[in-house]
Amino acid sequence: MQPTPAEVARTLAAGHLPAVAHVAYGPGSLPVRHVTDAKGRVLLLSPSDGALASALRPRDGADDTAMVLDISDVPPMPGSPSLGRVWVSGFASLLEGDEARMAALDYAEIDATGDLLDVGTGQVLHRMGVSEVRHERDEKLTEIDPDEFTEAAPDPLRLCEFDLIADLADHHRAAISAYVRKHLGSAFQPAAEPRVLRMDRYGFMVELDDKVARLVFPRPVTDRHDLAHLLHPVFCPRCGS
Repeated sequence: MQPTPAEVARTLAAGHLPAVAHVAYGPGSLPVRHVTDAKGRVLLLSPSDGALASALRPRDGADDTAMVLDISDVPPMPGSPSLGRVWVSGFASLLEGDEARMAALDYAEIDATGDLLDVGTGQVLHRMGVSEVRHERDEKLTEIDPDEFTEAAPDPLRLCEFDLIADLADHHRAAISAYVRKHLGSAFQPAAEPRVLRMDRYGFMVELDDKVARLVFPRPVTDRHDLAHLLHPVFCPRCGS
């Protein structure tokens, strides 16, 4: 098993990676702070007097403004493969009053930045209705149904992926090496020690000499603690025996 394109897109668009906005009739690429909330709705946070808020002001009597959110993956380690790039297109509208306050709470569930306290004064929130999602990886472009994007869940390990991989390399290298070699069987035994490159809820990718292999977990994990429980027999094979 591995993440679906919709799950990868939701992981990239969750709100923990740098993003830029391309706004219709706007000045070009604009850095933007954003999250995709638990219901799959994209929220944009910006200064009320900033370039993004100005670019998103509707024209010609419209209620919203067309834009594209552009997000590229930042791999956790040198040599780790990228998850690619996602473009989320839609129409952004300004939130005010109770709607803005409720959206600020939704935003805080993903990123509890202090600037949310200034929403309605020095900061504004826009919500973008998603109409198109495209994911590019290894020069392959995939169109993703907006409903599938909305319903997909971001990977629960993405925020701690760097820490997990670093911990495995620093403290569990021998155990992971034995685990990988056991699952590879006698058909292929790498000369160098396997190196974990990426992790997600379904498994992990390892570097094996000049090759990359993917090993899957017995089941998808729900969070970091669930992963530790799942891998406990690997790290401590004699525990409980």
